[in-house]
Amino acid sequence: MPKAHSPAPRVLAAAALAAALLLPGCGTDQSESSSDADPSATAPTSGHTSGAATPEPSDAPSARGPARPSVTGTIATGLEVPWGIAFLPDGSAVVTERDSARVLRLSPRRGAWDVSEIGTIDAADPAVEGGLLGVAASPGFDSDRTLYFYVTASEDNRIMRAELTDGGLGAAEPVLTGIPKGAVHDGGRLLFGPGGYLYASTGESGQRDLAQDPESLGGKILRITPDGDPAPGNPDPDSPVWSLGHRNVQGLAWDDRDRLWASEFGDSTWDELNLVEKGRNYGWPGLEGRTADNPGVPAEGFTDPVAVWSTDVASPSGLAWAEGSLWLGALRGTRLWQVPVTGDGVGRARPHFVGDYGRLRTVASAPDGTLWVTTSNRDGRGTPSSQDDRILQVTLAR
Repeated sequence: MPKAHSPAPRVLAAAALAAALLLPGCGTDQSESSSDADPSATAPTSGHTSGAATPEPSDAPSARGPARPSVTGTIATGLEVPWGIAFLPDGSAVVTERDSARVLRLSPRRGAWDVSEIGTIDAADPAVEGGLLGVAASPGFDSDRTLYFYVTASEDNRIMRAELTDGGLGAAEPVLTGIPKGAVHDGGRLLFGPGGYLYASTGESGQRDLAQDPESLGGKILRITPDGDPAPGNPDPDSPVWSLGHRNVQGLAWDDRDRLWASEFGDSTWDELNLVEKGRNYGWPGLEGRTADNPGVPAEGFTDPVAVWSTDVASPSGLAWAEGSLWLGALRGTRLWQVPVTGDGVGRARPHFVGDYGRLRTVASAPDGTLWVTTSNRDGRGTPSSQDDRILQVTLAR
């Protein structure tokens, strides 16, 4: 049976969760990014002249220096807003298309990739930023053959699952329902983490106050079991909520120390890279960016971003970890951001491929050590080329 989130009063549980989620900030310098829905947003006239503002430790995660990316191939062309990527144990990949609700399988053959449709998610109701969004393969995929999908349906956003068989994709069933839906800010990234629990990023659906409401699933990062129950160890044992105060997270990534990172759209000033920790409150809508960027706004109980970008150079969506760096796809910023991770902090962010491929949405770390980066030029906000949308193969070298 699907787990439908109910806003029925749970006064004691809500109070406990609210208390747990109003922990002091962790002291790192984290920030928020600009709205994908607001292409007219302008960069602030502050001292952050490079566009990406981060602390200034050493640039490199190692003595060899940060990895250098180059586009060395094209995995697929002619796609329709590719949004989610999940790699399977046999070396193939599953890709979702936001607007068509198609589920594609990409299989390697003779140095190229065959693209085939394996099914559609009929419950998807694509509009503006919503549709068929993230996908994740079960940690036990070899035995259960299960894929998880983040879906904008007619009434809500929801997490669904379906079995992949030799005949294609089976019928999708709801796992968690009741995530707020809007024309914008639907979140949508799925990622399994330590312990086999599923993490999901949600947006506040344009209703700002939902991000601070512990009874709402909007503007949160959720942590659930594969069956849709709140995962053991959550701040409130009866709630899927892991962290709150998010505007619209579309990127999640684990580093090699099992730390969870998230890329987040801001409003009109700052986009963010956040280090996500249990029960933390990341400030939206009271804060956009760091507490220092919001003079006069009470900041107690909020956690600062690790890095911020002015909104004209980011609008970060996908996020991946590889070769000691985090890699963020920028939509409005039309570039790939590299953020070297140095100990407990981050180094200076570097932009790559600025304007070369248009809007970059999903970034995924492939089993062979390359990155797969999708363009999003057919999403209604870009200028597509004859090959768009594409999946680019990015090789990392030192």
